[in-house]
Amino acid sequence: MDNKYSTYSNPLTERYCSKDMSYIFSPQFKFSTWRKLWIALAEGEKELGINITDEQIEELKAHVNDINFDDAKRIEREVRHDVMSHVQAYGLQCPKAKGIIHLGATSAYVGDNTDVIQMNEALKLIRIKLVNLINNLKQFALKNKDIATLGFTHFQAAQLTTVGKRATLWAQDLIIDLEDLNYRLENMKLRGVKGTTGTQASFVALFEGDNAKIKQLDKIVCNKMGFESSYAVSGQTYTRKLDSQVLNVLAGIAQSMHKMTNDIRLLQHLKELEEPFEKKQIGSSAMAYKRNPMRSERISSLSKFIIAESISPAMVEATQWLERSLDDSANKRLSIPQAFMAADAILEIGINVTDGLVVYESMINKHINEELPFMATENILMEAVKRGGDRQELHEEIRELSMKAAYRVKHEGLNNNLIDLILESDKFNMLKREEISDILDPMKFVGRAPEQVVEFVEEYLDPAIEPFKEYLGNVDVDLKV
Repeated sequence: MDNKYSTYSNPLTERYCSKDMSYIFSPQFKFSTWRKLWIALAEGEKELGINITDEQIEELKAHVNDINFDDAKRIEREVRHDVMSHVQAYGLQCPKAKGIIHLGATSAYVGDNTDVIQMNEALKLIRIKLVNLINNLKQFALKNKDIATLGFTHFQAAQLTTVGKRATLWAQDLIIDLEDLNYRLENMKLRGVKGTTGTQASFVALFEGDNAKIKQLDKIVCNKMGFESSYAVSGQTYTRKLDSQVLNVLAGIAQSMHKMTNDIRLLQHLKELEEPFEKKQIGSSAMAYKRNPMRSERISSLSKFIIAESISPAMVEATQWLERSLDDSANKRLSIPQAFMAADAILEIGINVTDGLVVYESMINKHINEELPFMATENILMEAVKRGGDRQELHEEIRELSMKAAYRVKHEGLNNNLIDLILESDKFNMLKREEISDILDPMKFVGRAPEQVVEFVEEYLDPAIEPFKEYLGNVDVDLKV
């Protein structure tokens, strides 16, 4: 059996990531970028006096995108060198210019500079999706800022917060990731035009020792490729620390997404919150009633992959030999594209999830009512003391009643009847039911949570995404599965 279903297919491209992200790491993007780099090099060398004609450059430009992949594959089987196979394949299409393609350059000139360009473009795409996700959380937080809910510490009921305030915790982590991403993009540099071991010796020969021209060529190429500068020094390759730094940004996003979706999964278990569930979606092949948080689970799964994948470039950076060794190549081909595609996927799924989160206020209130009477005992006690009660006597009474109510809840599976017990007690006869009900208003237990949401959005979130507002709403998520 020999068909497209008889060989391994990568789930990242088949099931998860967007076409836009897949394209950035495609052979078409990669090798057309190689050709753009060869054109930039030829143009720069011509500007600085090397005998290269406009006709040769125009010939190169005419074939920048129509790559003869079959020729390149055939040649690589013979020469066993990917860069030289594409130099020769390009030369077949550009017979007048073939003699000046790759002039003075080493393989890392196209390989490494293209790697940086790919990561740069991929980070920009990640940023667009990240700000859209943050904006979704903003809308959700503002909409639900006044819905009181149990806070949880150790996944045990704790002081109340609001649904919207909890969402700001998720958004804040992602804004920190956005800040890291922005810094990395702002400081991204090309390898530039550095020669075989980074000494630019080949260009010393080409320009007959004219150091000014050699330095200018490096700047010209960087500018033509959309970068301000290159790394000041390099070996044969740019420092592999860059790969580690970039994947650390993706790992940071993955950590934030994993935390957020773990929270959503816990809350869906409590039936307080639910991710989108389509009309014909099946939760279980056996249990037809189930509504599993499969999108949040997928985000959690891919996030673990990204975090683990970030270790690879760290190991590569730590173990490079002197000016370079080639034990980075196979690793980079796998770790960097796959980490980006997985990061793209978790953000797209995250946009989908946060765009359709359902809040079940009745279940939230049910859980509040189960716990709030215990939390409100101090407030009830203080109000009773104000009405003339004995603090020590009332404290002991409310302690005993709380134990009775807790026994009823835990051992008998019944509702929390602490308030009824308090109202029935002679020691609390100075308080009426409506007065205790007023004390039990959940919004009196959320502190400044609603105000914190508004302040967070106005003072922190909006300024963070304002520079990218033109991209808001521009992500068309189409989940494959």
